[in-house]
Amino acid sequence: PTRRGADLQSGFCMYAVKVLDFGLAKAIVPAGAQGAPAVVSNSPTIASPVLTTGVGVLLGTAAYMSPEQAKGRSADKRSDIWAFGAVLYEMLSGQRAFRGDDTADTLAALLRQDLDWTVLPTSTPPSVRRLLARCLDRDVRQRLRDIGEARIALESPASLALGHASDSLVASPMKSWWPFALLVVAAALIGAAIPATLLWTKGRSQPIQTAHLGFTVPPGQTLTVNRRAVAISPDGTRIAYSADGGLFLRSLSNFDAQPIRGADSGITPAFSPDGQSLVFYADSAIKRIGIEGGTAVTLSQVRVAPANMAWTDGHILYSDGGDAILRVSANGGKPEVVLDLKKSEDLAYSPQLLPDGDSLLLSLVKRRNAAIGRWDVAEVVVQSLKTGVRKRLVERGSDAQYVTTGHIVYVADTTLFAVPFDVRSLTVRGEAVPVVEGVNLGTSFGIGRTAHFAFSSSGSLVYIPGPRSGGQHLLFFDRQGGSEPLGLPADWYEFPRVSPDGKRIAFGTTDGKEASISIYELSGASSARRLTFGGNNRFPIWSADGARIAFQSDRDGDLGIFWQSAGGGTAERLTTADPSSVHVPESWSPRGDVLLFTVTKDFVSSLAMLSLTDRRVVPFSDVAGSNLPADAMFSPDGRWVAYQIGRSGVVEGTTYVQPFPPTGAKYQIAPGGRPMWSRDGKELFFVPAPGQFMAVGVTTTGATIAVTNPKPVPRAFGGANPQIPRTYDIMPDGRILAIGIPGQGQSGFLPGQVRVVVNWFEELKRLVPVK
Repeated sequence: PTRRGADLQSGFCMYAVKVLDFGLAKAIVPAGAQGAPAVVSNSPTIASPVLTTGVGVLLGTAAYMSPEQAKGRSADKRSDIWAFGAVLYEMLSGQRAFRGDDTADTLAALLRQDLDWTVLPTSTPPSVRRLLARCLDRDVRQRLRDIGEARIALESPASLALGHASDSLVASPMKSWWPFALLVVAAALIGAAIPATLLWTKGRSQPIQTAHLGFTVPPGQTLTVNRRAVAISPDGTRIAYSADGGLFLRSLSNFDAQPIRGADSGITPAFSPDGQSLVFYADSAIKRIGIEGGTAVTLSQVRVAPANMAWTDGHILYSDGGDAILRVSANGGKPEVVLDLKKSEDLAYSPQLLPDGDSLLLSLVKRRNAAIGRWDVAEVVVQSLKTGVRKRLVERGSDAQYVTTGHIVYVADTTLFAVPFDVRSLTVRGEAVPVVEGVNLGTSFGIGRTAHFAFSSSGSLVYIPGPRSGGQHLLFFDRQGGSEPLGLPADWYEFPRVSPDGKRIAFGTTDGKEASISIYELSGASSARRLTFGGNNRFPIWSADGARIAFQSDRDGDLGIFWQSAGGGTAERLTTADPSSVHVPESWSPRGDVLLFTVTKDFVSSLAMLSLTDRRVVPFSDVAGSNLPADAMFSPDGRWVAYQIGRSGVVEGTTYVQPFPPTGAKYQIAPGGRPMWSRDGKELFFVPAPGQFMAVGVTTTGATIAVTNPKPVPRAFGGANPQIPRTYDIMPDGRILAIGIPGQGQSGFLPGQVRVVVNWFEELKRLVPVK
C-alpha cells in the first residue's frame, strides 16, 4: 500500500491499494551514489535473466516461459499459447511441465524439451493430448495462433494435423466438461498475461534491451580478489565466486549463494563449456568439480596459482607465473607448454585460444615492470602457436578477451575498453571505446594481475566494481574503522609511510607513466612537495632520525635502492640490482646503521641487510620464500624483526619474528603477512587473508617472545592484500594511515558487491559498432 495521507488526531490513515500480478511484481532498488545503476532486488519473484522489456526490467516465470522467451527473443500471443499448454499440463498431471531445482535448471529443461507425456492421466482424451502437443510445440510456427483455435480443436479433433508421437492415440468421444474447463484456464491465463503481452508487443520493434542486476555477498563474507574472483556460466544463469577461501554458486533467480562442497579452499573459478562443472585452483593444483559439489578431481599440480584460467576445446589454459602458457586436459594428465617465455624478458598472462584453434590472445608485460606492479604498461598481443609470429593489438592494456560480437574487450586503468576485431585477419579495426568504468583489479604483486570481469556465451557480463579513474585519498583510520581525510586531493597513492616523529608522511603516486615520491607536513601548513625526479621511484622508507628517505628507483636501468635527503637534493645509490633481480627497501633500524631490504630473483624473495657504515650487504638469517616481499619491520626497540615468508602456490604468507641481530631463533606468529609493529611495540598487526586485518599482543622476555590470540581489527581501508608491499603505516597515537575514499567502504566501493549486465553484448554492439 502507498500512504496517501493521515489524520494524526483520529489516528486514521488513508491508503491507495495497488494490486499486482505476483509473477510480474518486482521491487526495484533505487540508483545509488556515484551513479551506481538501479538493481533488481533479491525478492522471491523470479526475474529471469533471459527476457528483457523495453523498460529494462526482467519479466517472466521460468516454468511457463516459451522457448523464444527463454532465448531473449520477441514474444507475442503464441507465447501465451505455450503458457496455456504448460498450465493445462500441470492441472492434468499434478506436476509442472518443465522442472528444475532452480530457475536455471528449469530453463535448461525447457530448452531441452524434457516433457514426460506418461504422467498424464490415462483417461485424458487423445484430442487433449494433441492440443497440448500443439500448444507446447518448440516451433512457434507450428503452435496455435489464437486461443480460440483450442475450442475448435477440441470440438473437431481431426483439425489438428500434427506430426507428434501423440498422434498415434485413437480419438475418443469428447466429454462435455472439457471445453468449459479449458476456456476457464484460457481466460485466466490471458487475463494475467495482458500486462506482459503489452510490454512485449511494445518492445518487439525495438532493439533488445540490457538489464543491470546486482547482489552483495552475505555479511561477513569477503571476496578473494587477488585472483579472478567471478565466473559466469555459458548460459548466463549462474555466478560462481570465490570468498573466504572457498567457492560459492549463486543462481540469478535465487536469493542465497550456496557453498560448493569440495571446493573449500578454491579460488580462480572458471565454468566448463556446458556449465555443469567448474575448474579452480586449490592446494597447489588445478582441480575440477561439478557445480553441485562433491569430490574435486585434481587435473595437475602447478607452481604458481594462476591469476585466471580459460576452459576451451576440452583443455584448461593458464599462465605458469608468467614464464609460460600451459594447457591441461579437462580430464587430467601432464600439462603441455604451448608458449615458453622462460628466456624472454616478457611475462604472459590471461591466455585465450581464438576460434581458429591456433591463435593465442594474451597479455604481455616486461619482467621488470611486473616486479614493481607496472601493469599500466602491459600490452595485448596475438601469437600463432604454429609459427610463433606475434602481433601487438593494444599498446597499453591487459586481460583481454575476445567476444563473438567481433570485439576485443580489455582493461586499462580501472576501465573496460572495447575495440572492433577481425578474427580472420587478426587485426583491430577502429578506435578503442570505454564501455565500463570502475572495474576491480586484483593484483598479485610480481606474478600476475587480473581484472574481475567475465562473459557468458549468451552475452551477459559479470564484474566486481572498483574505484573509478580519478584516484583515492590518504586517510587516518581509528581502531573502530572511523576515518578522517588528510588535506590532500584525490590521486593514485602508493605505500604511505609516517616519519619517526609523526609530523610528516612520505608517499608515492603514479600517473601510469611515472612514479614519484612526495613529502607532506601533517600540520597542513604547506602543500605536498615532490621529492624525487627521474625514473620510477617507489617504496619510501624514513631513516631513524627522519633526515633521509630510502626508495627503489629504475633511473639507471636496474631496480636498486637509493637514498636522498628529505629536504631535497641529489639521490645517492645504496644498492645495485642485477638484471634479473629486484630490490625493495623494507625498514631502517632505530639506531640508523642497518637497512633491511628484500631481494627477489627467479620467483624467490630473500631478506638482506645493508650496513650504512661500510655499505656491506649480508643475508638476514635464512629468510627466503616465494615471490613475496618480506615486508620486514624492526620493532621500536630494535631488538626484533617481523617479516613474512611465502611458499609456492599459496596466496598468503606466514608472519615470523626473529631477534636482531639474528641468532637462528625463529617464532611463528600467525598465518598471513604484511606485519606492522605498533609504536610501543606491544602489538603486531598483520593481514591473515585478503580483506581482513588482525592484531596480536606481544610480550618479550630476554630472548623469547610470546603473543596473544589474534583479534580482528576493523579495516575500512583498502590495499591490505598480502600479495603486495604494505600500503599502510601507523601514527604515534595509534591511528593508521592508509588509502581509501572518505565516507565509503574499502577501496571506495561497496564491499562484496557483484554486478551483472544481461544482454550486455547488445549494449556493446551499440557502443562500439563493427563495420
